[in-house]
Amino acid sequence: METDIQWVNRYSESDLSEFKNLINHKIVIAKEELESLSASLQSTNPNGTDDTGGTYKNLEDGAATLEKESIHQLAGRQKKFIEQLEAALIRIANKTYGICRSTGQLIPKERLMAVPHTTQSIEAKLRQN
Repeated sequence: METDIQWVNRYSESDLSEFKNLINHKIVIAKEELESLSASLQSTNPNGTDDTGGTYKNLEDGAATLEKESIHQLAGRQKKFIEQLEAALIRIANKTYGICRSTGQLIPKERLMAVPHTTQSIEAKLRQN
């Protein structure tokens, strides 16, 4: 007699709990980094150019502006990363975490440990490019 095996296409509660702990840890670190970036954007430059000659003042002001733009971009990426991690927590709560949105198959645990906010398997991601 042949029996149909019903495959469960999701991670166990213990796996989901492990992923949740990992993601929460990453969120704490990411928020600390974002706070640090935000603080550096708000602080004034103690090495200001008020007492500097004209040409050097322009160069230093330009460098400071470029640095602020770079920090602003990093902060934006960090915010997006935090949002993606928080979305992953919602998927854990919904029991849909770790399921590839393209194939419907489970994303390997190794990939989720490395990139816990991913929604696609490596194969699906490569096919997309």
